[in-house]
Amino acid sequence: MAGRWHEVQERLRDPVKQLRAQIPETWRSYAELHRHALADGVLDTKTKELIALAVAVSTQCDGCIASHARGAARAGASVQEVAEALGVVVLLTGGPGTVYGPRAFEAFLEFSEDYRSSS
Repeated sequence: MAGRWHEVQERLRDPVKQLRAQIPETWRSYAELHRHALADGVLDTKTKELIALAVAVSTQCDGCIASHARGAARAGASVQEVAEALGVVVLLTGGPGTVYGPRAFEAFLEFSEDYRSSS
């Protein structure tokens, strides 16, 4: 189901490819850091994606919200887990959290449809 948050990722696809072509080593290094930072460890990937989604909301980054909402859905986060993580963001950011938190919740619900229908 392609919705608003799928479109956010799609709109970024070409500019990302263009920039990645100009700085391949930097991009490769970032991708490696991303992979390692979100891999299972003492904290599992789902927990790390919830943290990343909360940080994305606090930094008001729609591309990051889309990426980590998708990551949280892919990692099996529940609606309630995402809601509680976003509640912490509201606590710490106040008004901006009440704007970007619902955006992140909407993104998670959109991406979770992808993983529910493919299971």
